Amino acid sequence: MPQEVRHEPSIAVLLPCYNEELTIAEVVRRFRETLPSAAIYVYDNNSRDLTALRARAAGATVVREPRQGKGNVVRRMFADIEADIYLMADGDGTYAPEDAPQLINTLLTERSDMAVGTRRGVTDDAGRTGHAFGNRIFNSLYKRLFGSDFTDIFSGYRAFTRRFVKSFPAVSGGFEIETEMSVHASQLKLPVSEIGLDYGRRPQGSSSKLSTFRDGAKILWMFAMLMKETQPLRFFGAFSVFFLASSLFLMTPVLIEFAETGLVPRMPTWVLSVGLLLLSMLAAVTGLILDSVSRGRAEQKRIFYLSMPSGRVERERASALATWKKAEPRKTSRAA
Repeated sequence: MPQEVRHEPSIAVLLPCYNEELTIAEVVRRFRETLPSAAIYVYDNNSRDLTALRARAAGATVVREPRQGKGNVVRRMFADIEADIYLMADGDGTYAPEDAPQLINTLLTERSDMAVGTRRGVTDDAGRTGHAFGNRIFNSLYKRLFGSDFTDIFSGYRAFTRRFVKSFPAVSGGFEIETEMSVHASQLKLPVSEIGLDYGRRPQGSSSKLSTFRDGAKILWMFAMLMKETQPLRFFGAFSVFFLASSLFLMTPVLIEFAETGLVPRMPTWVLSVGLLLLSMLAAVTGLILDSVSRGRAEQKRIFYLSMPSGRVERERASALATWKKAEPRKTSRAA
């Protein structure tokens, strides 16, 4: 009989980069020292400096992604790379590679599908006050809309299982990709973990690629789109209530006047109020129908997620099969 074969999980470190020549070589070097057995991938997103060259010189596998935006890079990385554990960080040096074993250990010991390194000291660096205020607002909004699974939905330091990565649709194009990851986990009720980690400063000469207002507007729009897709009854129900309240506000004086005089002198107001009432009913029915569709889609996503074996299971199965094939000739020769 073949002996049981056990393997250490394979780890892939994923570093999306855009103009990070000042930091990427040091980040790659520290990840190689911290996780010697891990494969390190740097996906260069149209950098105009020496990011790709310095990453390759430091020992990373460099791939170019021409579609601009972090979401496009993450989608490409998740599709290309096969591993048991995926560790995603930024190439700007704000996340410490030395914290990677702690993050991976949390993923494994708590049997989670995603472990998030929440950022301590995110407001310590100069110029991040506005970003920190936006983080608090969006995190509070996320809790109200999608649940309290996460306290830092914008953290880019995350560890994933293969099952999460290969079942994540990744439709976002920019920095809102972290929000989409969080909503995906919340919708399917996947096991997730958080661990507080220090958040470092950028070196002098390196600047953040985030635009406070432009990217904030994109994230807000993503919140609305994800709510429409995952909670259509609440989304369209809010419109239904708004139209109903507006209709009653306009309709009530007309009805009172009709009850007193038997006349409807303000016909345009009456027509508008009836139109708003019809819109309210239409929004309510739309929400009910799409809620059933959304539940069906969530069930399909969950079934697809459960149908995927973990990377470790596949590796052990393949190794056990190889050991069995090696053992078969010996049995045949003994029987002869």
